Amino acid sequence: MTSEQAADTPRWGVVDLRRAIEAAGVALWSWDVQTDRITMDALGFLLWGVGVQGEISFEDLSMKIHPSDRDRVRAAFSATRAVIGAYEIDFRILSDDDVRWISARGQGSDEGIVGTIMFGIFLDVTGRKHAEEAHELLAGEMSHRVKNLLAIASSLTTITSRSAASAEEMAHDLTGRLTALGRAHDLVRPSASGNESAALIGDLITILLAPYDDIGAFSGRVRVSVPRIAVGEDAATNLALIVHELATNSVKYGALSAATGTLDVKCTVHENDVTLVWIERGGPEVKTAAQAGFGNKLVTRIASRLGGAFNCDWCTSGVVVNLVMKMDRLAA
Repeated sequence: MTSEQAADTPRWGVVDLRRAIEAAGVALWSWDVQTDRITMDALGFLLWGVGVQGEISFEDLSMKIHPSDRDRVRAAFSATRAVIGAYEIDFRILSDDDVRWISARGQGSDEGIVGTIMFGIFLDVTGRKHAEEAHELLAGEMSHRVKNLLAIASSLTTITSRSAASAEEMAHDLTGRLTALGRAHDLVRPSASGNESAALIGDLITILLAPYDDIGAFSGRVRVSVPRIAVGEDAATNLALIVHELATNSVKYGALSAATGTLDVKCTVHENDVTLVWIERGGPEVKTAAQAGFGNKLVTRIASRLGGAFNCDWCTSGVVVNLVMKMDRLAA
């Protein structure tokens, strides 16, 4: 190194180092391996939630460690003297009724030991741990949902194949049902923060019926008027299948098959019962025999999963469908 380079090299004084350490939120500790006494700086005592004092025994300090981590941390600290190179131990502590994650870092194999005293740092890694937990939760939730969707897709494929008259009809019907599931899951997918806001039943129905609103002589012929009711993942999946089946039947045989037909979807709540009313008007004359179709059987089966029942009023002016569900099932 030249003298000119040496002149450009920063010289860190004790005050400078202290400022850098405080800015980084680093707490300093020293451990006398013979007396088992630990000394920390002011930030260390604050981090652990103990009064500032000259030193504290390792045993007394370990009582602040979460009971589930205590034995592991004690064993790990004892083993650090045999660890070659740097080590890092993450654990939870109880501080003022809060749970914090602490990372203890140092050098093993007695590297850097002065006499009988070893040195290291404590870091508050609570934020990082919460983020890791949120990502693990998200990964687990996504895995669970993918498995559920695959199971549902497999079931839909089987039951669709039984009712379809041709491969083309099966492909068309199955694609529509899977698309409805996709729209429903767009509303209830979890976020990276681990927080999931339940979808609203009105938003779910509106999104599922949006493609049918422009089929006809005028827009706005599909009207949705429901109260604010939260819908969980499982309920959204089932409700999406019901709405899709009803809309498909309406396009084929009901009000949505006519240019001037209208569809009104309303909802009432009484205690734990939620009644969804599907009213079609302006379509061709309804044939009573239609209620024996496969779609009707599928909707009846799915409605039972929501703790309710499904029935139709087949009148000449249109179809009135009543779907009764349980509020607590909708939230699931």
